[in-house]
Order: sequence, then C-alpha cells, then structure tokens
Amino acid sequence: MRGLNKKINTGIGILCKLTEVIQELLCPPHCVICDCIMPVGEMICKECRKKLPFVGGVYCMKCGKPLETEEEYCLDCKRKKHYFTQGVSLWTYSPVLKKSMYRFKYSNKKYYAKYYAKEFCDKYRGVIENWSPDYIIAVPLFRKKEKKRGYNQAQVLAKHIGKELAIPVEKNVVARIRNTVPQKKLNDTERQKNLKGAFKIERNVVKFKRILLVDDIFTTGSTVDEISHLLLTNGAERVYVATLCIGKGY
Repeated sequence: MRGLNKKINTGIGILCKLTEVIQELLCPPHCVICDCIMPVGEMICKECRKKLPFVGGVYCMKCGKPLETEEEYCLDCKRKKHYFTQGVSLWTYSPVLKKSMYRFKYSNKKYYAKYYAKEFCDKYRGVIENWSPDYIIAVPLFRKKEKKRGYNQAQVLAKHIGKELAIPVEKNVVARIRNTVPQKKLNDTERQKNLKGAFKIERNVVKFKRILLVDDIFTTGSTVDEISHLLLTNGAERVYVATLCIGKGY
C-alpha cells in the first residue's frame, strides 16, 4: 500500500508540473516589471533586472530601510518604539516597482509572487534561518476587500516564501476587522489612530513563539507594529517582518 501511495503521489506531482507547463505555453508569462512577454520559465527581462533597486550597503538595523549615512537606525526607528524585533526588505520602493506592485495587488498577477519570493529568499535566506521563525503569517486584508479583489497579495507572497524556506504558513490567525483608510494618505498620528482596534486574534497564538510577518510594502511600519503588538500580548515571543519594498530612511 505504501508503494502504491508513493506512485500515486509521484503521478500527481508529474501531472501538476505538466499542467503548469501547458498553462505557460498557452498563457506565456510577462516580465514582472515592464510586462513584456517572456520565454517560458523566465519572469523578468535582463534590462529590468538591472534597474531593480535592491536594498544594500547601509540600512537600518531595526526596520531595514536603506540609509544615506553611517547610522545604526533610521530617523523613524530613533524616535518611536517598534514592537517587531527586526525587519528586512528586498527593494527600495521606487517608480521602477510601482506598476509591478500595482499589478500584483489589483490585476490578478499572483504569479509575480513566485519571482518576488525567490529574489527575497536568495538575498535573506541566511537572515531568516538565523531568526528561526516557527511560522509565517501574512498581514490580513479586510474580508470584504479580499473578497472583492479575489485574494490577499500578502498571503500569496507568504505562501511562496514559506515554500522556498520550508517554513509553515498559517492562515486565519489575525483578522482585519475594520476597513481602514489607506495609510499613505495619513500622517504618523493619524496612522496609529486609523489602525487602533483594526485587528483581532482569531486563534490561540501560544504555539506561535517566533513569527515571520509578511507584507508587500513597508512605509512607517504602523501596520506591522499594530499586528506585532497584538501577537506579543497574546503569547508570541518575537515577531520579525519581511517585505518586498520599503521607503528610504534618513
């Protein structure tokens, strides 16, 4: 029976891979940055790859924002307390990435997450392994918004990062219970008020000792802070943050 199950699982794996190849042939992938058609198996053109503003050099040791001076922390992290232990981000948010992020979030380009996750894990695999998170959790969307969009882009990204790093991804741990105003329209004080009481714990998080919290974009960190605080007060020991894009620090 065990041998039969192994053959069945192998057959299913081959079938899934074949289905994936057929889908790529019928609907070829597009470059995640400029949206041009790509050969099967490729997801970014060489010219766009050169333009990507990877975070490197000097960056904030708390949130991960790239810095222009030899400082340990960015201005935001110097003047306010963060509840998460540490964060890292793949790219500096710039016009090169703006359209890509928009298509990923609003145009059903979920397959972008596979490329994003691979790039992220290629850069930060050692860092994440050092953090040793037990589980990955995505920043949740308000349920009506997720239903309208059809998916939560952070959850899709978390799934692929979890697959790359062999870390389990948990769903329905934290819920967004208020449809908050977009954070980019608010100042720091307004952002904190906007998020107050916006999230709730849906499951017992005592077993979630070390958590990797995943989102697409980090600005001031108000959202991940609010969720981190909630997780910590409900039994988590440490919360780390992984994002694709982040603003610059000063």
